[in-house]
Amino acid sequence: MSNLTNTQCQHIIELLERGEDLPLDYKHLLFPSERQEYELVYAGKEREEDILAETMAVPLQPIRTFGGKGNDWNNMLIFGDNLQAMKTLLKMKEEGKLVNADGSRGVRLVYIDPPFATKEEFRTAPEEKAFRDKLAGAQFVEFIRKRVVLLRQLLTDHGAILLHIDYRKGHYVKVILDEVFGEHNFRNEIVVKRGSKNVQAQFETIESLASGHDVILFYSKDPSTRFEKLVAPLKDAQMGTWNNHWRGTDRPTMRYELFGITPKTGQWRWSKERTLQAIRNYKEYMEHASQDMSIDQYYLHTLSTTGKALDFVRLSDTGTPEHYVPPRDYRIINDTWLDINAYERNGYPTQKSEYLLSRIIDGLSNADDLILDTFAGSGTTLAVAEKLGRRWIGIDCGKLAIYTMQKRLLNLKSEIGNKGKPLKPKPFSLYNAGLYDFARLKELPWDGWRAIALDLFQCRDEPHKVGGIELDGYRDGDDVLVFNHKAGGGVVLDYGFIDDLHAQIGSKISSRFFIIAPAASVTFLEDYIQKGKTRYYILRIPYSIINELHNRDFEAIKQPTDENQVNETVEAVGFDFIRQPKVECEYVACQHEGDMIKDAVVKIKTFKSEALARGASQKGNLETLSMVLVDYDYPYDPARKGRESAPPFQLDAVYYANDIESNDWEVHLPLDSLGEYVMLIYIDIYGNEYTEVKSRADFGNGLRKNGNKRK
Repeated sequence: MSNLTNTQCQHIIELLERGEDLPLDYKHLLFPSERQEYELVYAGKEREEDILAETMAVPLQPIRTFGGKGNDWNNMLIFGDNLQAMKTLLKMKEEGKLVNADGSRGVRLVYIDPPFATKEEFRTAPEEKAFRDKLAGAQFVEFIRKRVVLLRQLLTDHGAILLHIDYRKGHYVKVILDEVFGEHNFRNEIVVKRGSKNVQAQFETIESLASGHDVILFYSKDPSTRFEKLVAPLKDAQMGTWNNHWRGTDRPTMRYELFGITPKTGQWRWSKERTLQAIRNYKEYMEHASQDMSIDQYYLHTLSTTGKALDFVRLSDTGTPEHYVPPRDYRIINDTWLDINAYERNGYPTQKSEYLLSRIIDGLSNADDLILDTFAGSGTTLAVAEKLGRRWIGIDCGKLAIYTMQKRLLNLKSEIGNKGKPLKPKPFSLYNAGLYDFARLKELPWDGWRAIALDLFQCRDEPHKVGGIELDGYRDGDDVLVFNHKAGGGVVLDYGFIDDLHAQIGSKISSRFFIIAPAASVTFLEDYIQKGKTRYYILRIPYSIINELHNRDFEAIKQPTDENQVNETVEAVGFDFIRQPKVECEYVACQHEGDMIKDAVVKIKTFKSEALARGASQKGNLETLSMVLVDYDYPYDPARKGRESAPPFQLDAVYYANDIESNDWEVHLPLDSLGEYVMLIYIDIYGNEYTEVKSRADFGNGLRKNGNKRK
């Protein structure tokens, strides 16, 4: 422990005697980090213990299930901050809800492709900016490290993680992974080919060589873990060969007399028993089959008729013991993967190749094992896991990513590379983590409401009594009551309730007491009521943030306003509730000057976020628009009854706020591509949605002449 001054010691004693929390400044003095032999040191690096303890576990609110209900498991697509969602998944692991084919708890395989922090522009087509990674330096490294710490905890004991990164930050991330997993669990640095346009021929001199590869850092959780060999098919099968039976590895126990030869150094390849049996096998072949078939034919015939893969050992014409290497139609894969591309060019920034993920998932997991991707993006990991019969969990903080994956999973093809017959996915559910639909929460029965209320505010579900009053649990050691607003047909939480409660238990509780209640049931505005020594905190749902109760200010996930921001690394703290934005639009048809192109135009007149996030209320009209997503041919049925599930939205186009603004706040849809109905989803920068369905007729029959071009 670090040396504390007398003043600091006295201050700590006084705080403890008063029952108050210690300032965060004392954390590293009382609990200094355990120094390793070497480590990466940078500003803002947190202790692993603090990352695990202080990360909020936000409840997963089911929004919709696609494909019906599974037997014991539905695959999971989660919208929210991956760090907070992983803390919730960790609870599920502890409860035995995340289980692999062999019964082991946790995730078998993690593949993540986090933003590379390059600040480089990537392009999906000429002149189209796709994104810039946002974080750089120490902030980016810590962003990755915190997630890797949670991922290690989520892995089953014999699980593995593969982290895809490029040359700019790969060396820093390698050190971080060594720290978190241990150098002894490092397996490989896999080199994988990336497509690159080499424009250097036009210059006399260059600054550096063009980059043609990424790396995938491969770690296990336990050093004893073994994996099957990774293999790839050969275009032309290889005939059997004979190899020297001696090798240079120095193992005295593997030196024995063979054909009158006893090596003084090195070793024979196989044990004495196996080698002697291989000699007998070769003798059997020479005496009974060598006149009728080659050794390759004999080997394959025996394999097909008996299932036995025979070994053979002989003495060569030069007097060297050698063993037979059978014919094969495959090659064993090493750590240099130049035969497949890392990326596919299908419109989503940095979309990974299905062939790449197929090699990883097929080689390092088994059917029904659990695969996790916490930067799921376009959904390649999930699509390949589905095709290979694995179960999966995907997390992303971007609405565009969620709708992209939803469409992809509902339109799968059976073969790798998006080929073959249509494949209906097994049931999967969409969840919100950190941004909740309050209307759905209100419909829950009391037990369901109570459980999610405790989860939202990180409370321990532990019913107990104080002064004869039934309480629901604890928050950081302080008592918690979930206010039963449904009791007696509906009651309210007013000053009188606090007075009565204090009269009964005020002398028996600490300086803090928490009451969780629906905001509409609370008749006063204060965040807390002081009664004697006790402060009664009111934790409202929807949440009114009380920052003094938390070590960090709450931050909402921010959605992008242009393509440059699609893959920005964003970290949310806390949670919020969905509040539909205020949207007013005009709808017209127009024709561009000088050509025959006709557009359906959505003129956005009003867009105002109603989010509770800090600073949202100060934003002006149109300032909080993130993007508009469009399904050009939505199968809307006006006769559909309210309880019937609506057809899923299938993303056809995204229009970013910056482009819409430059087009006078107009969204131009290609009229010829539209079906009878169009669904539009307007998303604010906090992830709230406003959805509407418009018919072609809503855009009118007349044509407005317009100079604006479609963007």
